[in-house]
Amino acid sequence: MSLDASLKIKGGLAGKRSVLTRAERVAKLAADKKIDTKKDGALGLRKTLAK
Repeated sequence: MSLDASLKIKGGLAGKRSVLTRAERVAKLAADKKIDTKKDGALGLRKTLAK
C-alpha cells in the first residue's frame, strides 16, 4: 500500500527560523559586548535580530 501524495511532507520545517533561543540570544549579546554574563542577570534580556 502506498501513501497518498497529499499526505507527504515536502520539507515543511526546513525553512529558516525567525527567533533565537535564550542560549543563542545570550551568546549573541555576549559576542556583541552588550551583556556581561557574570554581572547581568538572565531576566530582561534585550531583543536581538536573527541573522
